[in-house]
Order: sequence, then structure tokens, then C-alpha cells
Amino acid sequence: MKNGLKQRLVSQALAEGFDACRVCRPWDVPQVPGRLAEFLDKGRHGQMGWLAERSHWRGAPQVLWPEARSVIVLGESYTPDVNPMATLGQPEVGTVSVYARNKDYHDTVKKRLKRLARWLIAEGGGDVKVFVDTAPVPEKPLGQAAGLGWQGKHTNLLSRELGNWFFIGSVFTTLELETDPAESDHCGSCRACLDVCPTEAFPAPYQLDARRCISYLTIEHKGPVDEELRAKMGNRIYGCDDCLAVCPWNKFAVEAREVRYHAREDLTAPRLAELAVLDDAAFRERFSGSPIKRIGRDRFVRNVLYAIGNSGVPGLRPVAQDLCEDPDATVADAARWAVGRLADAANGMDRG
Repeated sequence: MKNGLKQRLVSQALAEGFDACRVCRPWDVPQVPGRLAEFLDKGRHGQMGWLAERSHWRGAPQVLWPEARSVIVLGESYTPDVNPMATLGQPEVGTVSVYARNKDYHDTVKKRLKRLARWLIAEGGGDVKVFVDTAPVPEKPLGQAAGLGWQGKHTNLLSRELGNWFFIGSVFTTLELETDPAESDHCGSCRACLDVCPTEAFPAPYQLDARRCISYLTIEHKGPVDEELRAKMGNRIYGCDDCLAVCPWNKFAVEAREVRYHAREDLTAPRLAELAVLDDAAFRERFSGSPIKRIGRDRFVRNVLYAIGNSGVPGLRPVAQDLCEDPDATVADAARWAVGRLADAANGMDRG
């Protein structure tokens, strides 16, 4: 091993655009299999069947690639420059999760990881594999084991240096790199993230029931959403940042350097009336290069119609009415629900 490789690796990672770089061993997360099994046994993964299908890998990174001896965990800030909850009080617009307001971060982060991996091979040899979110890798536990941050009560990774607005990527390598000390929990008695959740998706601190999480419901869940939960989704049409936004550790957050993470103007406060009328072609064109494109027009318009139903704005009723016979059954169901909700709201105003 060349002298000072670890220190030069950290310097190179920062030069590539990452904001933090730490190292652990693949087997430094012995708690993961048990916690994952409990999560799956309780059905809290909802329709995310791949979590169960690949649990043998996600639970034990050393099984994913037995030859790996070190995991380099990288953090890249995407901290917004505006209050991500500002649009929650604007019923005629939708609220999009901060990470999805511009280009798909997977592409950007993976390119950085590949460049860093090539540098590592040139400097130290060995073999490498890079991962960012799409593979069965327990990134957040590995991040804590490497000292990048700790999993807070909202189950997301947060850092004393970066807050909780950062993407995580990892480079697995056969090299034996110097490791960093694991991070400890610094949440204390704070409950801000738990108490702000609109759907009460946290059964207990450090536990998440994805079936009630708005991020899951708007992105991963196929078909109609339970009516009790629709009413609690507000105008969140893709993801939810509430538990992230209220974390006190964000006072130390680093604003995103990457311009591709800065919000597109048309996604900062998109008007529901414009989004609801998108057909498949218009949807694909508008969200080309965006992570939103992955869920497709039908699921996205379903979310928009739930927001319209929650808006209490009578002028949006004709927009929903026009979609009551949409070819997609879930969209049509959402439209009829929205029409009914707006009618109830109007009747309530009349009675008042």
C-alpha cells in the first residue's frame, strides 16, 4: 500500500465535488440483518418487494462482494437555498421533494464515483465497484459505521457538518484502507422529525413504516392510496421533506455546490392546474432528465389530483372533473375523489 493513500483519497474525493469521505469495513454493520428482518416481517416495506428479494445482500455487504475489504462512503450536499416547506401553505401549487427539483442525482453522483474509483485504481491498484442508491447496499448504516453521520430518529443519515441534506454514494474496494471511527447518535431528546410527520409514519423513534410515508406513497406505491392517507398528503406531489427540513442539525448544512442540484424554476412551485393536464408525451418532455420521470405520467397525475382534492380551491374542480374518465383507472379514481372533496369543501363554505 502506498504511503498516505487514505489522505490523498480524501483530498481527491473533495476535489471531485464530494463534501465528505469516510471509510469502514463491509462487515462493520452487524446490526443490519436483524433490523431489516424485523422491518420486512412487519410488512413495513409495502410494495417494495426488492427489499425482501435482495435482503441477503442488503443485510450483509460482505456477501454482496466477498472480495471487498473496504467501503469508501461519500457524502455530497444538496442543501436547498430556500425553505422546502414554503409551498405547503400554497394550495394551488404542488410541493416537490428538494432532491427531485432538477437533474437526477444518481447520474451525477455515479459519474463522480467512477472518476474517484479510476483514480484509486491508478494510485493503489485493486478492484472496485461503485454504488449509489440503486443497488442492495445498506448505505446509511455503512455511513454511520464510517463516521459520515448517524441515522437519526427519522432513519435518515445526518451529520454534524452537513445536516441531513446530502446524497450518499459508496466505492467498494479490495484494498485495505485505513478506517474512520464510527459516528455516535446526537439526536438527544429532540422529536422534531417525528412530530412533524403528517401521516405519523414513525411507529417509534428510529423506525419507519414506509406504508404511511408520503415519499413512499407518491413514488413507490402503485394504484390508489388509502383515502385516510390521501387527505394527509396535502399538496406533496413527489416525495416529502418535512422530517428533513425541521432537523436542528441543518444549521450546519453546506449549500449545494453542484448547480444541477439547484431547483428548476418550474419545479419550485409548479401549478397543479398545469400538471394535471399533462399527457404521457408532455410528461416525458417536461421531466426529461428528472427522477420524477421514473414514476410515469399516471402515478404523477394521481398525486396531483390528490393535491387538488386537498386544495379547497373551487377553481380547480373543472380540472379534476375532466379526468374522471381518464383511461387509467387510478387516475380516474383520484379525479373523482378530488371532485368530491372540493364539492364537500364548497358545501361547507356555503353552510358557513
